[in-house]
Amino acid sequence: MDLVSLRRDIHAHPEPAFCELRTAALVLSQLRMLPVRLRTGAEAIRLEGIPAYPDEPTLREFAELAVANGADHTDIQTLAAQGTAVIADMEGTRPGPVWALRFDMDALPVAEAEDGGHFPATSGFGSAYPGFMHACGHDGHVAIGLALAERLADRDFPGTVRFLFQPAEEGGRGARAMLAAGAVDGVDRFVAVHLGLDLPAAKVAAGITGIFATTKMRARFTGVAAHAAAAPQDGRNALLAAATAVLGIHSLPRFSTADTRVNVGTLHAGGGVNIVPALAELTCEARSRDGAVNADLTERVKRVLRGAAEAQGVEVEIEETGGSTSLNCDDALLDAVLAAAGSRGHEAVRLHEMGGSDDASLFAEAVQRAGGLATYTVVGGSNPAPHHNPRFDVDEAALPVAVDVLEALIRESTVD
Repeated sequence: MDLVSLRRDIHAHPEPAFCELRTAALVLSQLRMLPVRLRTGAEAIRLEGIPAYPDEPTLREFAELAVANGADHTDIQTLAAQGTAVIADMEGTRPGPVWALRFDMDALPVAEAEDGGHFPATSGFGSAYPGFMHACGHDGHVAIGLALAERLADRDFPGTVRFLFQPAEEGGRGARAMLAAGAVDGVDRFVAVHLGLDLPAAKVAAGITGIFATTKMRARFTGVAAHAAAAPQDGRNALLAAATAVLGIHSLPRFSTADTRVNVGTLHAGGGVNIVPALAELTCEARSRDGAVNADLTERVKRVLRGAAEAQGVEVEIEETGGSTSLNCDDALLDAVLAAAGSRGHEAVRLHEMGGSDDASLFAEAVQRAGGLATYTVVGGSNPAPHHNPRFDVDEAALPVAVDVLEALIRESTVD
């Protein structure tokens, strides 16, 4: 398997949350050649109750793009109807623990840079889907997962490896939906892998600190339209309520006990220049390095939203659209990753500061609550621009390093 070619193919066809149809079909086509038990549909993900799930026209659009770009039509139809998560179990030839490895697949609604200073653009594998790009390294993650499965196909390792190809990491919705399908039931060891995070190319961090718990929210304000000049007193201004909420959210006090963040990412309102706006919608998030503090901050954000609505006499509907929790990496797994990196001659450090969120933390939490161990391993990508930036890219030298370390971890680890 050509890691670089595979990563570039996925990079050129970025698909957003729950629309990873071509990517999931590619995963299936590769895994079907290997000694694995595959799970898709309700065995891998539960679609019931997923907030902000793509509507039928959106899924149809990405299904048509997937088929036009070489995906199997039957697979695409099935994935569009049943969800894009893929789980593959590979059994080793000797008794041992059950490992779960997470590889996220989704891209971001970011328009990729197209000028000569951006390597994917100059090398012919820039995004073919306008307005979307792999700006967080997930293209590399999928390639790593598939290459690792191919490497382990001789089954010369103890235990079982469960490959979790996850949709919708961005926005924090995919892991929870896979957990509802029992994705990590019976798992003893959980590892997420991520490229980049400001580490030098191919340098390994066995685990992370500073991951944020987060709650994503959407608020819909509903007021009453009226003529802005002739009868403004008869209107109830949803836009004004939403704008007040934006300022209120960003003015919330910081916590002395934990690092916190808030952000309003979008604000949309409708009507006309001479109409009191009756509808407005915003999306926002709360984050903290402490899960309990994040829960408190989330409730404060909701109070701001409700208070702004009350002040303007409008209604507000608040929906939690996603989220994740904090994560503490287990020392025994940190030791094991460091040993695996060392056995393959790769430079490694014990911990690296993350400064973001990832719903892999929900998988980790579930495994740890059941008595297992978890870590979140990083392989540096010498990123020329920050994550979620139009110029984001990864040094492809990191790809085989990640595969090496994970392979050694599975084959050689003696974690108790």
